[in-house]
Amino acid sequence: MIQSRLDGNGLADNWGVYSDRGKIKGSAVLFLITPYQAGQRTALEPCLVLNKRSRQVLQPGDLCCPGGGVDRRDKILSQALHWPLSPLRKWPSWRLWKNTSPDKAKRLALLLATALREGWEEMRLNPLRVSFMGPLPVQQLILFNRQIHPLVGWVPDHQKLVPNWEVERIVHLPLRKLLEVKNYARYRLSFLTSEGEARRREDFPCYIHSGSGSDEVLWGATFRIAMDFLKLVFGFQLPDLSSAPLFKRRLGQTYLNGSLMQSGRDRQNESREDF
Repeated sequence: MIQSRLDGNGLADNWGVYSDRGKIKGSAVLFLITPYQAGQRTALEPCLVLNKRSRQVLQPGDLCCPGGGVDRRDKILSQALHWPLSPLRKWPSWRLWKNTSPDKAKRLALLLATALREGWEEMRLNPLRVSFMGPLPVQQLILFNRQIHPLVGWVPDHQKLVPNWEVERIVHLPLRKLLEVKNYARYRLSFLTSEGEARRREDFPCYIHSGSGSDEVLWGATFRIAMDFLKLVFGFQLPDLSSAPLFKRRLGQTYLNGSLMQSGRDRQNESREDF
């Protein structure tokens, strides 16, 4: 069902045009789904695989899809995706893209190479075991001047994933729970100045994942990618969240600016979460 709902998505728009004059950076992520046993008393079920970002990267603590920016290596790697038995060549819509829009097909190969390379680097995901199922709508990141191209992948059997230094841990979200309205909430973020004072506050829709020992919050661009997938595949619409539970978090300067070693003040401020 997923394959049929995603077939041809992206051909009718400006998909994949991320760098007209080098001003907008392009990146690609894997919206990765695999069968996984989410609990000791549950059976295998389709789950979305996400990274929880480590304290050594931008936006620490956030959940995100494996992926990153396009680099020079990916132009070489993308050539291998034209070979027989590659994830792209096995995709049923590949011939349609190649014949209808060769330029888009070339960009798709480059972006898929990026996503698969990043999946290997971040979690040792075997690219040859990923079945490519199609693209999702592009996400614009205004603050980072970046376009994210989500690419849906399916891994038919669970494989051991090993996170690198960029990833604190790997999180599996059951698709069935993503379709349950009760798991959605509001996320109120306070953006702090260097003096620890709130510069502004904003509310965002979010999904709350009750995992082992603590709740994880899915919000932002990755949340929007998940909503696009659920709408395209299952017809799911985000519910009215005006009366939904409210979760709070304070974000310090290094959340957006980045730092290999966060200051003690930022760590203290960002840990003040009111659940």
